[in-house]
Amino acid sequence: MMTLIIAEAGVNHNGDMGMARELVAIAAEAGADMVKFQTFSACEIATGAAPKAGYQLTTTGAEQTQQEMLAMLELSRDDHDVLLRACEEAGIAFFSTGFDEGAIDLLIELGVDRIKVPSGEITNLPLLRHMAAKGLPIILSTGMANLGEIEAAVNALERGGISRNRITILHCNTEYPTPMSEVNLMAMSNIGAAFGTAYGYSDHTKGIEVSIAAVALGASVIEKHFTLDRSLPGPDHAASLEPAELAQMVRAIRNIEQALAGDGIKRPSGSEAGNRAIVRKSIVASRDIAAGELFSPTNLGTKRPGNGISPMRWDELIGCPAPRAFAADELVNLLATKSGEDV
Repeated sequence: MMTLIIAEAGVNHNGDMGMARELVAIAAEAGADMVKFQTFSACEIATGAAPKAGYQLTTTGAEQTQQEMLAMLELSRDDHDVLLRACEEAGIAFFSTGFDEGAIDLLIELGVDRIKVPSGEITNLPLLRHMAAKGLPIILSTGMANLGEIEAAVNALERGGISRNRITILHCNTEYPTPMSEVNLMAMSNIGAAFGTAYGYSDHTKGIEVSIAAVALGASVIEKHFTLDRSLPGPDHAASLEPAELAQMVRAIRNIEQALAGDGIKRPSGSEAGNRAIVRKSIVASRDIAAGELFSPTNLGTKRPGNGISPMRWDELIGCPAPRAFAADELVNLLATKSGEDV
């Protein structure tokens, strides 16, 4: 199964379209399937009095309101057109999270093939209904949510016409960065089992380990923030991967996919077949053995190579007369000539 890898540029463009285009190029070069931005109107998301999250106070300062911070990170319609062209040129799919109805309408107009429900909107029934009405597959992030809230959101999407086989639920923690002790990664597959949907992980931890582990546990979607430079100002840079790390994560995920491929039946692989004779052992003479001498633990041993009689047949040989003389370290057999192997 191929994992959908979403490189989350988010708002790490800092309102600079040159930086945004560079993020597109980096995501494509890393091998991600999609590069995702965020589409919103600041005045539609937050009131003028809405506070910032604690991590945002740390990364952007306390002098701005949340609305003022978001206004600096808005993408216009023209900006979206620029990003679409950049994605086409780079050979990577464009994606964005819409945070309000107007944003969803714009993204539909731009031709996105799925809709992302961000964690903060999982309890926004009017927006969930608006999203479901578009009829596209849904990726549902679940940061801050309990199972009851996830169930209510899934039910709302179903009532809007989106069947569960078109919903992917992402386990998520919205603390940037998420402490490893609070990841609770096993909740991811439990969510999938509870709701009968595909599942994945939206990763806000430092590093790439948790995303890789999520794929090993069956994640079909991985979403991970990345940036040009973690030291840049802005709310999300500090919890994002830098370009080399993003590429490393993608390579690791693709390797894990290969490692998980197969039918699950244990058998020697093609590449190791030739190693049997090299590293397995055969029954050998531990000293010179005269013809007719009875084989015993005192004159037999086991050594490499493994193209003689298998030591698993040890008991068959014990007590048998040597059909001929054997020199020390010679592979033994039950034939009177040296031509037979594993007899």
